[in-house]
Amino acid sequence: MDADLIKLVNKLQDTFHNLGGELDMPQLAVVGSQSSGKSSVLETIVGRDFLPRGQGIVTRRPLVLQLIHTPATEGSSYTEWGQFLHIDKRFTDFEDIRKEIEQETFRVAGQNKGISKLPIHLRIYSPNVLDLTLVDLPGLTKIPVGDQPSDIEKQIRNLVLEYISKPNCVILAVSAANVDLANSEALKLARTVDPQGRRTIGVLTKLDLMDAGTNALDVLTGRVYPLKLGFIGVVNRSQQDINEGKPMEDALNRETEFFTTHPAYRNIAHKNGTKYLARTLNQVLMNHIRDKLPDMKARLNTLIGQAQQELNSFGDPSLFGDKNQQGALILRLMTQFARDFVSSIEGTNLNISTKELSGGARIYYIFNDVFGTALASLDSSQNLETQDIRTAIRNSTGPRPSLFVPEAAFDLLVKPQIKLLEGPALRCVELVYEELVKICHSCTSTELQRFPRLHSQVVDVVSDLLRERLGPTSEYTQSLIDIQAAYINTNHPAFVQGSAEAARNVANAPPKQPAPPRPASTEPVNGNGHAVEDEDESGEEAPGSINGIPTSRDGRSVSSTVHDRSRTSAATLGKAAGQGISQPKPSHHHTHPRHSTPGPRSTSPQSTRETFLNYFFGQNGPGPLSGAAASATVNGYERTTVATSGPSGTTIVSTGKEVGTPGENPMPTGLMAGRRDAAFDMRSLGRHIEAASLDGGSQLTMREEMETSLIRSLIASYFNIVRQSIQDLVPKAIMHFLVNHTSQQVQNRLVASLYKPEIFGDLLDEDEALVAERTRVKALLDAYRDAFKTLSEVNLKPS
Repeated sequence: MDADLIKLVNKLQDTFHNLGGELDMPQLAVVGSQSSGKSSVLETIVGRDFLPRGQGIVTRRPLVLQLIHTPATEGSSYTEWGQFLHIDKRFTDFEDIRKEIEQETFRVAGQNKGISKLPIHLRIYSPNVLDLTLVDLPGLTKIPVGDQPSDIEKQIRNLVLEYISKPNCVILAVSAANVDLANSEALKLARTVDPQGRRTIGVLTKLDLMDAGTNALDVLTGRVYPLKLGFIGVVNRSQQDINEGKPMEDALNRETEFFTTHPAYRNIAHKNGTKYLARTLNQVLMNHIRDKLPDMKARLNTLIGQAQQELNSFGDPSLFGDKNQQGALILRLMTQFARDFVSSIEGTNLNISTKELSGGARIYYIFNDVFGTALASLDSSQNLETQDIRTAIRNSTGPRPSLFVPEAAFDLLVKPQIKLLEGPALRCVELVYEELVKICHSCTSTELQRFPRLHSQVVDVVSDLLRERLGPTSEYTQSLIDIQAAYINTNHPAFVQGSAEAARNVANAPPKQPAPPRPASTEPVNGNGHAVEDEDESGEEAPGSINGIPTSRDGRSVSSTVHDRSRTSAATLGKAAGQGISQPKPSHHHTHPRHSTPGPRSTSPQSTRETFLNYFFGQNGPGPLSGAAASATVNGYERTTVATSGPSGTTIVSTGKEVGTPGENPMPTGLMAGRRDAAFDMRSLGRHIEAASLDGGSQLTMREEMETSLIRSLIASYFNIVRQSIQDLVPKAIMHFLVNHTSQQVQNRLVASLYKPEIFGDLLDEDEALVAERTRVKALLDAYRDAFKTLSEVNLKPS
């Protein structure tokens, strides 16, 4: 009966080792320091030399040693043999067993003295052994020697603790008697997991090597270090005996003689020695197994339930024999997939992650954080230089100077800025598409994973559906940008309000301090060669200017009368020329004589600001020119002059040219006045025009600064309106064309593409690894059930 218990445990141990079971089997673990005599104790118990020997760490893998008693058979060629679980072969030569242990250790643990947790299973059948199961663990060490790993102590300690920490493990702590017991690493480690000493057996070796006059009687009787299972002393063969090949039987007789003749141990000789140790371990192991039977049965019952549940998750392939059952299964899996896909988008999935955003939450993040931040980072005047605005204004007016800020220039400038919204919008579509593809791959149940072909086809069908919707979604998003750029609605209520505010801000801006006037020099305005009236001594602007822009007394811009210049008569030109020179006047309290037109208007600050706004928004028509204007032709070149009075009373004559600013080295006045009959250097003039057409002039006039500032403000106002519209419409378009459409059509598309009886068999072809795992779990379940049945029967028998 007791032998059957050990054999049963051995059988369960082998079965669970092969199948990967987790049952904590009752066993004996041998723990001891290097050179403490562990291997000699095991060999003496077996009665054979079969363990590797040498310097340093020899046992580098756990050795599960199962001793099986077999009755002697007369006439048999051999009565003792060994058998490993990893090789189907009987070893009758124990020297071959030693070599096989070494080779298997090298195969797994390598050649560098490292260790491995993977055990070696060895059975020894012999009529000279008792039924017993032992686990020989690597010897404890302190300092790495030779090519041992630097953390070898930690590795071995963790490996030993992994075994002896299990409650069903009986610890066989081997210590050398010629070393102080307080320094025993085996007892120290055993005490950490078994502080009360209930499942620890102490073994003292090398009793014959103790110093003369000393003995270990107090330790063997339990007065020094009490253990419930006690201490047992043994005397192993010496290294010389091993080298000389001294028979094991002679070693056992010498051990018995030592205990019976030693004055300190002869009274306890019957409780020491290798034979007594083997009987004690056999009895301890059987009692331990019997004590743990209820716990083993309870654990087996739990393992049976877990294995059954795992097996059910793999499904039973015998249930899918006909087409109807196959079709019902495929339809159910597709429906479950579609339900999981939609619930992941809507956020109603039961398996919602608490660590990161997933599903629909990531789409919301793309809309509001990624896309919103990308739009907010766009600058309405990005890549829009002041010279670009200036050139656009000039090009949109042709050969004539602008009367107002031209609308064509605004359209020309604002459309490329609207196109800047295209990149973030299309990228938003791509990000949502990629997120939907991720959701598609993540909606995989365990049951669907059983069928890799079906899973692959389902993912492909949904991916194709998403890819089909990506094109229309991108096209519609592109059209939203094109629609905004196709028609610039300047009557938009928000833009009208914003543009009025922008003009008001420009009008209220502090004027720039003009440069000191230079006598007899040109001061072109807007490239037309008209001089700007000077300020009086008080620093205020002349009545004929608004924020630095010269106006007539009715408050209109000089440029508003540009069309009247062509109608200036020769008499007027002569009159202006006759009045072009006046006497100097004192610099204090002087007034500027002007050639005013009838009907002067008020030039108060309020009326000035309103007139400026009216000028930009087209409520005033062109008015008469402020000051005397004249045009003359000199050798075919038309020039216009404006006669005004400078601060010292001198007359400033401006030479007209189409494009010119201070610093461009304009043609000197003296050349025009003193040599009217000289011909122009046409090549120099051509180079001058070419340079002006390339850079547009190196410096802006005050009027041009005002125009560019105003049009930049208008562009920003309109761009913000379009940006808000795009930020609202793009997510709606993506949800309508891509997300919602896919959610509504995913199940219909799966059924239409995959619900075909002729392909049911291929779709339900199971994964080979899954089939192998199901076979293993089924075998493990059967082993659990057999073990539970056997343990139940054993427990019913009388002891």
